[in-house]
Amino acid sequence: MTIAILYAVTFAVFLGLDYLGLSYLIKPTFEKDIKGLLLDNPRMGPAVVFYAFYIFCVLWFVSWPAMQQGHSLLWVFGTAALIGAMGYGTYEFTNLATLKDWTWRMVATDFTWGTLLTGTSATIGVAVARWWA
Repeated sequence: MTIAILYAVTFAVFLGLDYLGLSYLIKPTFEKDIKGLLLDNPRMGPAVVFYAFYIFCVLWFVSWPAMQQGHSLLWVFGTAALIGAMGYGTYEFTNLATLKDWTWRMVATDFTWGTLLTGTSATIGVAVARWWA
């Protein structure tokens, strides 16, 4: 039951915060440089697959070990933020290296957002799961 709560809370926090971040931070930043490439309505199927798998990986490498081994919430945040930096960094720096209209502003915005989003979501998920247990 604890792992279900951990997954559900982390997933919900991630989705909720990312909706806000995508709406008010990422989309306006990306529209400045690649507006013609953006869909009017995102494809939800690929997004759901990414979110579900990404949160599974965060739980596998960070949240569940923290629950079992009693790591601090600071450890959870830092380790999850590192995974966020790796995941979002892979996307952003690959695009910067291969796409002509990708900008450093886009990289900095999304990289920072993904790092903080992942750390925050994992930390809240672990905190709630510990409280619940």
